[in-house]
Amino acid sequence: MISKTTGFFFRICIALVLIWPGSHDVMASGRDRASELYRVPEIRQALDFQSLSMAVEGFDRLRKRGVIGNADVLTIIEYHKPSVEKRLHVLDMKNGALLLSTLVAHGRNSGGNQATAFSNESGSYMSSAGFFVTGQTYQGKHGYSLRLKGLEEGLNSNAESRHIVMHAAEYVSHDFIRQNGRLGRSLGCPALPESRSREVIDSIKNGSCLFVYSPLVNSGIALRNGGAGTKEPSS
Repeated sequence: MISKTTGFFFRICIALVLIWPGSHDVMASGRDRASELYRVPEIRQALDFQSLSMAVEGFDRLRKRGVIGNADVLTIIEYHKPSVEKRLHVLDMKNGALLLSTLVAHGRNSGGNQATAFSNESGSYMSSAGFFVTGQTYQGKHGYSLRLKGLEEGLNSNAESRHIVMHAAEYVSHDFIRQNGRLGRSLGCPALPESRSREVIDSIKNGSCLFVYSPLVNSGIALRNGGAGTKEPSS
């Protein structure tokens, strides 16, 4: 005979399974996929495992929910690194390879050489972290640009109304770094080098996943299962 307490606990377990279908499968597959990718020498050299692991877990979850239409690539921006380093990385998720890495600027009020503050508010001139999906390209005041849609309420959900887009900027260059000791800063957009901007945009446009990582910001999409899988695997 099942006690009232046992029966109540059983019903709670069933409810959790119904609310989060496949959550453990997503966590496991994301962790395993990140470990597999991190064994690729070029990826291991370019990315930290924690940012990669969180990005892949969120990517898998969004892909299975049909949120991203282009699952061939995954873009990761590592804003915990200084701006003088290549912080934007595009991964080929079909073939498990690093497509490209390049410089990327952060928002004016997010910090100097390193981004230490983030915002979802209009007029903050700060970068936003978390998961985005890329949109269509257009010709704007910065030339060839890419629309971005924030997927996380409170973190980046105002990206469209803030006009946070990917575009080229003359202050994102090694010449600027030599003269100023860091990159220039945007009004919140992930600005790219003029020499690489079109290549990056064309590689990730039309519905792919972008993850902007900072250890200072908790992404609900990446951490819904407790952030498992962030321990660096042995080589």
